[in-house]
Amino acid sequence: MALAIRDVREHDLDAVLALNNAAGRTILALDAAQLRYFYDHADYFRVAEIDGHLAGFLIALRHGGSYDSPNYVWFSEHYPEFVYIDRIVIANAYRRHGLGRIFYCDVTSYAEVRVPLLTCEVFLEPRDDVVVLFHGTYGFQEVGQQRMGSEGPQVSLLAKDLPSYAYVRETYLDHDGLPDQPWLAERPRPFHPDASPRHQAGELRP
Repeated sequence: MALAIRDVREHDLDAVLALNNAAGRTILALDAAQLRYFYDHADYFRVAEIDGHLAGFLIALRHGGSYDSPNYVWFSEHYPEFVYIDRIVIANAYRRHGLGRIFYCDVTSYAEVRVPLLTCEVFLEPRDDVVVLFHGTYGFQEVGQQRMGSEGPQVSLLAKDLPSYAYVRETYLDHDGLPDQPWLAERPRPFHPDASPRHQAGELRP
């Protein structure tokens, strides 16, 4: 079995959309425009490819964006710097193969050299104890709860401290920035004339 975790490409989007909308009640459905927003703006958007087949994906965004998710907004109101995991989806055929942990290791590697906190939420309605246990064993702690809209599900808002960040900030970010290495680079995103200089340049400093 050949596994690759790589940045999403534009030709993956139809397959990503189909995978997302087949995931069931614990993942909010997307339309093509919403997925395009993630493709254009997500700081982390990677897919898992097994033997050439799309097996899953994870989307995450840093603080300071215009994303209007109520959970992203909650974290923005409570924490100055974070990476927010918006969603992770694994195809049915590839579940129970450890892909979730592989993705979480990968997004942690992305986040811990940029921010002090990795955040996400889990649905409490319907409650999935496997998902709750997974996040607890991975070091996440509940920092709040809220209902997503007047009729939406109750969610548990989770955060994980990233202790490596303090060393990275003091050693690199407060001086010349991160070393010029491929695994430290930002995901290439489409150029937009109205984008801020920070996003156009792929600036890594928080």
